[in-house]
Amino acid sequence: MTYDIFANHAHVFPENVRPDGTVDVLKRTMDECGISKCVCFATFPSQLKEENEETNLWLYKQIHSDPDLVGFGVIDFEKGDLRGQVDRIADFGFRGIKIHPAFQKIAVDGEKAFEVYARAEELGLFLSFHTGVHWHRIRDYQVWRFDEIAYHFKKIRFSMEHLGGYCFFEEGLAVMLNNMHRGDENPRVYAGLTSVFDPDMNRAWNLSDQKIYDLFWQTGDKTSIFGLDFPYNGTKEIRAAIEHFAGMDFSDETKQLVFGGNLKRVLGL
Repeated sequence: MTYDIFANHAHVFPENVRPDGTVDVLKRTMDECGISKCVCFATFPSQLKEENEETNLWLYKQIHSDPDLVGFGVIDFEKGDLRGQVDRIADFGFRGIKIHPAFQKIAVDGEKAFEVYARAEELGLFLSFHTGVHWHRIRDYQVWRFDEIAYHFKKIRFSMEHLGGYCFFEEGLAVMLNNMHRGDENPRVYAGLTSVFDPDMNRAWNLSDQKIYDLFWQTGDKTSIFGLDFPYNGTKEIRAAIEHFAGMDFSDETKQLVFGGNLKRVLGL
């Protein structure tokens, strides 16, 4: 069966930062992998060069006329006016915010982060978080702490990309179960199935097939979203991930939800 794939989690970069991660390369990769639509994350400010323009503005200019690309902005936690930054992301027409607590070196349940969540909740923006080991103080992004987001912000919806990975899968699953009821039509917390099918390249985030089956057994099929991790994953890796999940013992209806239906619903598209 052919699936209509609307994927999450593509990082895009200016050419002078990462030539293999431009919007043009992403579009080519989408064509090669049979992906019809994709969420693009703006580049984190610390990754830019001095001559690059503000990252959310750059992303807007790159994708605003392309109906197949959906933008997620990023926050510069080193600057002030965090609520204003969230407003600007919404003004660009972006549907969400990418937050990487380990890379950005923020506490996921800290004061600055909560200020961002509060305004994102008011504006109806989706949050997509990196979870799992990423070479920073684990206390700042310990996976059970994501439950604090769901506890304090009852209307916010977010994904835990990699669902804690190899080390913290059970914590991620606990956060999901603690904030849902079986059969929820529009869950609040989502599992980002991104870079979880490759036991060699992405060992820290790999989830065994048994863990994937356990995830669906516990949470149903409306809580998982397929992601790319472009350009850290290229055409070969993305194709392999698509083929892996497509070959698992789930119904075609479930696979289509994961390959795009759930993301389309939660973003209101």
